[in-house]
Formats: sequence, structure tokens, C-alpha cells
Amino acid sequence: MSSFLQLALILAVILFVAKLAGYLSTRLGQPAVLGELIAGLLLGPTLLNLIHLPFLSDPSLLQSSIDDLGQMGVLLLMFLAGLELHPREMLHGSRTSASAAVLGVAFSVGAGFLAGKLFSLSTLQAIFLGLGIGATSVSISAQTLMELKVLRSKVGTTLLGAAVFDDIIVLLAFSAYLAVTSGANGLARIGEIGLQIVGFLVITIPFGLWLLPKISKLVSRLPISQGVTTLAIVILLVYGITAELLGNLAAILGAFLAGLMFARTTEKPVLETNLRTLAYAFFVPIFFISIGLDMDLRQMTWTAFGLLLVLCVAAVIGKVTGVSFGAKLNKFQWKEAVQLGAGMLARGEVTLILAKVGLDQKLLDGNSFSALIGVVVLTTLITPIALRRLYSTPSMTEPAFDQPPPQEVK
Repeated sequence: MSSFLQLALILAVILFVAKLAGYLSTRLGQPAVLGELIAGLLLGPTLLNLIHLPFLSDPSLLQSSIDDLGQMGVLLLMFLAGLELHPREMLHGSRTSASAAVLGVAFSVGAGFLAGKLFSLSTLQAIFLGLGIGATSVSISAQTLMELKVLRSKVGTTLLGAAVFDDIIVLLAFSAYLAVTSGANGLARIGEIGLQIVGFLVITIPFGLWLLPKISKLVSRLPISQGVTTLAIVILLVYGITAELLGNLAAILGAFLAGLMFARTTEKPVLETNLRTLAYAFFVPIFFISIGLDMDLRQMTWTAFGLLLVLCVAAVIGKVTGVSFGAKLNKFQWKEAVQLGAGMLARGEVTLILAKVGLDQKLLDGNSFSALIGVVVLTTLITPIALRRLYSTPSMTEPAFDQPPPQEVK
């Protein structure tokens, strides 16, 4: 069987299982994403080890291809999250977003540091562990909020803004940590990264606000098959690349910003229909399944398992407490503040990147690395359950803005 046919077979299994698991999850009153995440764990080395079946000749190539397709799913998911909003809605709660992000990161880093010291890690290792659980991944939360049709509520828009501030803060702190531990000038490095972020925003925001609507309208008039949809995909990819290479930010932030810019165009309804179909029919299910394919719960030592449990508790308490206090300082009700904190629970791409760097540079040992990866999986599983429970009160699911609620995700 050729490499392509092997990949085709694996993708067929992943897509079928993902949709089946999502359906069963909704029948049990839970978000579809929860079923897809659990299915990923079952298909991974924890149980079936799908990628390493005997008749598959190149597991590493298959894993790499699935990971890449999953990352495309992340970018599309974040683009759609941005497309649901409008820049003025993001600015509406920017003060709350900033304070929630700052306190959320601070409390999480502190809790992670204490967890590391509890397991006798060095001070530098404990700080690194704290930074690892400081970052937030909003792709799971955005998906769940879209399913609940509350992404454009006050909590939803504040959540997405807070996630942007969150990643910026963690990346700056991480860069400062590496600069200090390597003996370099930490302040100079922080200033350099700050300039990179400003440069990225100076280029992408004016282009998106002034040129993109005109380009989009022009392309829509040309006799090109699905021209606007292709333009949107090109722009989200370019924004993602630029975010990483120029802004030193995660590519998902660039994709989210691209969606936010397209939300101002008259072609928004067409993009919502076309890209939602592309994303949820193919790329997004692959992303959710791929999360569990790398995780082998059977290989964890008791020390790593204990650290994982303590670190997961620290991640939950630190993030919910910090974010909730930050929201409460800006006159959120307590239930709204806790909803915001729960939406910031999931860890994802940034944590995985930090864990890999920490392992490569020997800032983390094997147990700490496994624990961080486990936190990503567990918090990803916890987040949709927590949001579903917290949004069980009907009065809390009303949109905060005058626009019609977003279309339900199928």
C-alpha cells in the first residue's frame, strides 16, 4: 500500500470516528468536541495506537501529515472565531481582557511554581513549569462557545481578547526567562520582542481595516471560482506566517486577526458558509483527534502521574482564580467572571511549544515534560464540560450585542 493510500485510510478512520464520537457526545448532552477529544485518546497509543498498526510502513510520516492537517484546522477554527466578531466588539472589553489575562497568567505561573517545588524541582525548573501552564489555548473554548451560541456574548468577546493578551504576556515572560538563564541581556530581548509585536500589528491592522475590504470586493466581482474564499485562506495563512516570523507570536493569533478583519467585509456571509463547511467537515475533526494521538497514558511513571495531577489542579485553580478576579475588578458578575475563567482553562499550542523547548534545552526532565503534555490533554477535556455546566442557566446565554446570534455549528 502506497504512502498516500495509508494516509487516506487513516484519515477516513479519523473522520468517521470523530463524527461518530461527536454525535454520541451530543446525545449525552455534552459538546461534540469532548467526544472527539476522547476518541483521539482511544485511537492513540493509550489504547489502539492507530498510527503504528503493523501494515503501516511509515508511522512518522503519517503522524507528521496528521499533525500538519490538524494545525490547519486550528488556523481555520481561529479564523472562524474572529469572523464571528467585529473589531469594535473586541475593543469593547479590552480593559477587562487585559486585567483578566495579566492576573490569570500571574496566578497560574505562581501555582505552577509551587507545584514544581512540591516535587523538589529546582527554582529555575519550577519557574519554567509555571510558565508552561500560564498560556491559554482558546481554540477549544471558541468551539464550545460557538456550539452554545454565546461567542458574541460579553464573556465570549472578552475571552478572545484575553487570550490574545495572555499569549503575548507568556511569550514575553518566556523570552525573558531564556535571556536571563542564558546570561543574555533580558531587558534588551524583551524590548526586541515588543518591537516585533508592534511591527506586526502596524502592518496587519491597517491593511485589514483599509485595503482588505476593497480587495475582497474586487475579487468578488471577478469571474474566479470561489475567489473570495481562496483569498480568505491566503490571507489567514499569510497572517499566521507573519505573526510567527515577524511578530514572534503564535500563528493562531494571526489567523484570528485575519478573521476579525474579514468580519468587516460584505463578503462575510459567503466566507462563513464556505469556510465553516471546509473546516468542520475535514480539518477541525483531525485537529481534535490529533491531540490524543501523541499521548500514551500507559508510559507515565507514578512520579509523572502525581506531578500531572498536582499541576493540573494548579493550572485550574490558578487560571480560574486569576481570571475571575481580573474580571471582577471590571464589574463582571461572579458567574460571568467564573465563566471567563473556565473559558481560559485549556492549554494548547503555546504550552506544547514551551514543553518541547524546555526538554531540548534540558530545562525540564522527562517527568515534567510528560506532566505538561498531560495538562494540555486534561485541561482540554475539562474546558467544554465546565463551560457547558456554567452556561446551563438560560439567562446567561443571551448575546450582549445587538447583532443576531451566530449560526449553530454542525
